[in-house]
Amino acid sequence: MVLCKSLELRTLIAIFMMASVSVVQAAPKKMCVFDLLGANGPTFSQMKDYKTVALSWGVELELKPYTSERVAAEDFKSGVCDAVSFTGIRARQFNAFTGSLDAIGAMPSYQHLKSVVTTISSKKAAKLMFVNPYEVVGIFPGGAAYMFVNDRTIDTVGELSGKRIAILDSDPAQVEMVSFVGASPVGTSIASMFSKFNNGSVDVTYGPAIVYEAMELYKGLEPNGGVIDFSLVQLTIQILIRQSEFPEQYGQKSREYTLGQFDSGVELIKRYESKIPKKQWISIPKVDKTGYLEVFRQSRIRLREKGIYNGKMLKLMRMVRCKKDPQQAECTAKDKE
Repeated sequence: MVLCKSLELRTLIAIFMMASVSVVQAAPKKMCVFDLLGANGPTFSQMKDYKTVALSWGVELELKPYTSERVAAEDFKSGVCDAVSFTGIRARQFNAFTGSLDAIGAMPSYQHLKSVVTTISSKKAAKLMFVNPYEVVGIFPGGAAYMFVNDRTIDTVGELSGKRIAILDSDPAQVEMVSFVGASPVGTSIASMFSKFNNGSVDVTYGPAIVYEAMELYKGLEPNGGVIDFSLVQLTIQILIRQSEFPEQYGQKSREYTLGQFDSGVELIKRYESKIPKKQWISIPKVDKTGYLEVFRQSRIRLREKGIYNGKMLKLMRMVRCKKDPQQAECTAKDKE
């Protein structure tokens, strides 16, 4: 009888311990989500869908919206959040490889970006996604960033000289780029760079098409401004986790899922681009585009040498560009990336 009771007691203890472990494993993981529009924005909506899918990978996510990307990054770094979603520019401090996807002028189109994201989302590239203790587990297209100018005559690199350009003071790459073309950098946050343009504090700002309506940039474009129809950078939205807090293989499942959402993400971006009135777009000659591209390339090389951009990512993007257009001068340049 004593033996039976002892076995029953041990069985009950084992069941209790298993139940306790189950509860711990089921505890929600906190995810910081940066979206300029907060909980009502497109990125936060995208993460709601992601949250639903993550349940099938054994993880419940608790989403917390942030309108400050800096605060979201700080909370992730300090452990307030187990996961985070923000721009690739901000992700660079955690993973220079994926953070260099947003390098100035490196990805001419959404097709170029998809080719690179497809390559780095494969199992073979998994080790490049991990920089202890962080793992990049998803990359969404964030939209091509265009220059919004208050003077339509600003359509060449030379005409940027002396102009006040809003830049993210957290990104040394932007400081380097603006200084190189002879413009005057005005340090801002994402939250303030558009209001500065609207109130005339800067002559030029940049961003994806969604900011035209969301940040009311049509006000800053009046009466003589416009949007230069040339992509400065392909922005990305990247999801990072603290790897030890998530199940094994979570990262690969997540990367494959987000890659599968790439095309629908581009469709949404193009809908925002179509909302900018045709009269606002400024077309520039091919020769001027060539000039922009060379300035961007030289800037990337300098930033690589300074350790800001990752050389391996720059090389991969150059290979994709040259595969799609082998006639480009950079493909045979002695100082190619």
